[in-house]
Amino acid sequence: MTDKDIAELPSTLLRLWDANLNRLREGIRVVEDIRRYCFDDELNAKKLKALRHKARLEPYLTLLKTRDIEGDVLKATIKSEALRESIESVQTANIKRAQESARVLEESLKLISSQKAETFKQLRYALYEIEKSLAVE
Repeated sequence: MTDKDIAELPSTLLRLWDANLNRLREGIRVVEDIRRYCFDDELNAKKLKALRHKARLEPYLTLLKTRDIEGDVLKATIKSEALRESIESVQTANIKRAQESARVLEESLKLISSQKAETFKQLRYALYEIEKSLAVE
């Protein structure tokens, strides 16, 4: 996807990608840091870091220009997000958040590139595998 190609897409689609890329990377980073600092789990921390680095779309600045924090109709924190009962519940919430964002990216990228969509599908499945491995510890 070139700057020219992306400039021709609806800004609402670019905004969708920007928001979900942020959510995806943030969710992965939270789990990565929990595995690293709370559990000294080098293996999963490294896997998560590698996935976070794959969670990219270019051109970044074009996506960033579509960001509308003030116009986000659901930016307020909801009750279920305000409290967590344990570090494990934080981990679970964030791995689920990352999986959901990867799915949004996968589905919406099918509009322009099956190859880019496949990248996020593979990322989502890798997150499922990590989630499973953490649940059976």
